[in-house]
Amino acid sequence: MGVQVIDAVVVGSGPNGLSAAIALARAGHSVVVLEAEDTAGGGVRSAELTLPGFVHDVCSTIHPLAASSPFLRSLELQKRGVSWRESEAPLAHVLDEENAITLERSLKDTSSQLGVDAACYEDLMTPFVEHFDDLVEMFLGPLRFPKDIELGLAFGRRALLSMNGLARPFQGELAPALLAGSAAHAMLPLSTMGTAAFALILSAAGHAIGWPVAEGGSVSITNALIDVLREAGGEIRLGHRVRSIRDLPPARTYLFDLMPRQLVEICGEWLSPFYRRRVAHFRHGPGVFKIDWALSEAVPWTNERCRRATTVHLSGNCPQLHAAEQAVSEGKLPREPFLLFTQPCIADPSRAPAGQQTGWAYCHVPPGSTEPLTELIESYVERFAPGLRDIILARHTRTAREMEQYNPNYVGGDINGGAATLDQLFFRPIASLNPYATSNPRVFLCSSATPPGGGVHGLCGYFAAQAALRRLKSS
Repeated sequence: MGVQVIDAVVVGSGPNGLSAAIALARAGHSVVVLEAEDTAGGGVRSAELTLPGFVHDVCSTIHPLAASSPFLRSLELQKRGVSWRESEAPLAHVLDEENAITLERSLKDTSSQLGVDAACYEDLMTPFVEHFDDLVEMFLGPLRFPKDIELGLAFGRRALLSMNGLARPFQGELAPALLAGSAAHAMLPLSTMGTAAFALILSAAGHAIGWPVAEGGSVSITNALIDVLREAGGEIRLGHRVRSIRDLPPARTYLFDLMPRQLVEICGEWLSPFYRRRVAHFRHGPGVFKIDWALSEAVPWTNERCRRATTVHLSGNCPQLHAAEQAVSEGKLPREPFLLFTQPCIADPSRAPAGQQTGWAYCHVPPGSTEPLTELIESYVERFAPGLRDIILARHTRTAREMEQYNPNYVGGDINGGAATLDQLFFRPIASLNPYATSNPRVFLCSSATPPGGGVHGLCGYFAAQAALRRLKSS
C-alpha cells in the first residue's frame, strides 16, 4: 500500500492556523495540524506563570476582534466553553496622577467626559459604532471593494490618516488622548499614516461589543477551536517541530501559520528565488517587554475610573504618547513609555484565588531588546497606583528576545506579526492580489503576516484556507 496523502497540512496551531484547518476540514478535506510545542494555541495560551492558582494569559487577553470576527462567530464558540466576560468600562486612559477618562460601552457616557470635544467625538464614532459588523466585514481581510460605499469611504478617508492627523479637529486633549491609546497598539509613531485605523477600529469595537476576556483564560478559545476542528474530522499533532520540508508528511497542499522568514527557512527549495527576495523585504515592528504579576488584592489605583476597566492605558496625552512611540522607532527606550496594563480578574475572578488577582503590563521596546524593565514598569505604575509593590506576591517577566524564544513568530518580540505601516496593512507580506499564495501553488501563508494582520480573529487563516480550497478544487 502507498503512503496516505493528506489533503492539507497546517504548520502552527495559533488561532490562524486552527481557523485555516477548520475551514478546510469543514469543506470536507482531510487536515492535519502540526504544532512544535506540547500545547496548542500560539499567542492564545494560558498558564500558571507565577504561582499555583493564578492563571495568566501568555500573550493575548483582551479580545474585541475575537468577539467580532465573522468567522469565529460562525463557529459559535460559546457553545464550546468560551464565555465572554466584560468589565464595567472596556478601557481607562490615564493622563496624569489626577486625571483619567474611560471608554464606556455608551457613546454618550464616553463623550460626556470629553468637554468641548464631546460632539466631535460622537460625530466621528457614531457611524462606525452603528455599523460595526459591516465595518469588520469590509476592512478585516484582504483589500477588496466595500459593499457599503458610503461607509467605506467615510472610514477609509479617516483610517488612512495618522493619529496626529485624526486629532486635528479636536480642540481639547482628552478625546485625542483616548483615541491615541488605541492607535498606539499599532506600535508605530503616531505621525505614521494608517495609525488612525487602529484608533477607530478598537474604539468602535469598545462601544459596539466591548473589550471582553475569555472566562478561565484565553486558552478556552484555543480549546474551543480544537474541539471544532476535531468534530470536523481534523487532527492535531503536538510536539511535531518542522525545521525543513523533510519534517512534513505528504500532502496536496500546505499552509504555514509562520512568519515569512520561517517559511523561507523551511520551504526555501520549494519557493522561487524571486518570491524569496520579495518576502525578504517584509518588515517587523518593535518588540515588547512583558511582566505578569500575582497580586494579593486589587490594584490600588488612585483614580477610581481605573478600577472599572480590565485595560488601562498609562500614556498621557497624544503628544506624550507620540514621543514615546517615536523613541522606540529610533531604537531608544523612552523614559515614560506607553504602558498597557491589564487586570482581567475585574471581569473574570476565576483567574486567581478568592480575593486575589492577576495583572500584567507591557511596553514597546526596540526589536530584540534584552533590557530588563521590571523596575521601570513597576515604578511607572506606582505613580498611579501607590502601593502596587506591596501587593505583589510573585512576578514573571519576558524581554523582547525571550518573547521570540518562546514563540518564533514574535520576531524580535514583535507580537503584531509585522510592522503595521500603511504599505503593510493590506499588502503583506508582499503586494499581491492573493497575499496568502506563494510562488509554489501548493504552499500558502496563513499567519498574521497576511491581511488583516495581528489580533485574535482567525481571519488570516480563514482567507488563506479559501485560497487553498480553490487550489484543491482545481487539482
